[in-house]
Amino acid sequence: MSLRYKNIIYSVILILAVFLVWKYRQSKQTPLVAFTGKTMGPITYNVKYFDKDTRNFKPQVDSLLRIFNQSMSTYIPESEISQFNRDTAFQFGLPFFYAVLQNSRELYGLTKGAFDPTVMPLVNAWGFGPEKRMKQDSSYIDSLRQIVGFDKIKFDGSMAWKEDPRVQLDFSASAKGYGVDVVADFLTEQGVEHLFVEIGGEVIAKGKNIQLNAPWRVGVLHPDSDEINQFYIAIASLEDRAMATSGNYFNYYVVDGVKYSHTISPFTGYPIIHPLLSATVFAEDCMTADGLATAFMVMGHEKAIEMLNENPNLDAYLIYTDADGELTTYATAGIKDKINPVK
Repeated sequence: MSLRYKNIIYSVILILAVFLVWKYRQSKQTPLVAFTGKTMGPITYNVKYFDKDTRNFKPQVDSLLRIFNQSMSTYIPESEISQFNRDTAFQFGLPFFYAVLQNSRELYGLTKGAFDPTVMPLVNAWGFGPEKRMKQDSSYIDSLRQIVGFDKIKFDGSMAWKEDPRVQLDFSASAKGYGVDVVADFLTEQGVEHLFVEIGGEVIAKGKNIQLNAPWRVGVLHPDSDEINQFYIAIASLEDRAMATSGNYFNYYVVDGVKYSHTISPFTGYPIIHPLLSATVFAEDCMTADGLATAFMVMGHEKAIEMLNENPNLDAYLIYTDADGELTTYATAGIKDKINPVK
């Protein structure tokens, strides 16, 4: 090997070494800012981001989420959604209502009605809404189904209206995901490039965890988890993507040995009963991921897989029991290499 060729190799190695040292110092020099808080009642949020100026945006995030709740929360009597549910028309005041209506219309069509934010009367009837009352009379449930259907909601850029005042909206199936997007968008507007935002298990990650020079890592809860004992069935790697999970292992009750899930089918009016235990969806925005995860829980794993095959741009990780009662997982091709099972 000639001396000239050796010098070229040494120069390349030196340049690479200098670059790696620079990257390492950059990751060490850019501090991680992290904080947590409460929103949407008892729900915990977690925010992490890298910022060379170590700016703490917690006061702004708390304020933003309070305003967000004034639009989206059915538990606040004077929120925008509560006002709409009491009246036949409502003029938008905050910027959130119109955006979530647009997204809801898209998902309602895409899922052929499985995602339907007008299920609130049914949610209340089964004891999962703010009114906390439970009625199981079949004729009563059938009567409520007549006022369910997102096509009963009309809206334009300035207001929403309905012909039947009994029609009600409940955005809980996508509100946490939308809240994640709202916080992430705010941080991006402040010049933050590498961030992680989580609200009640719904997540968006932008850029990387630059301390590790790797994608952000998020756990997928095992279906046998409960509110006290929580453990993961898999770890997902996230970079410039959102992730949301819907399942029935927390929010349910048992009466006379029958388990009633909080996921209500808009088609039957009853809590869902099928082998799908958990649906995790990956998307560009968390509101869409959150809504689709709920829709897949309504559908069940067979129809969810059918829809995923028809829409190869969608990615999901499903956990269900097979005919023998064995725990089974399904991952779309787009995220198989980003899901690592926990041994």
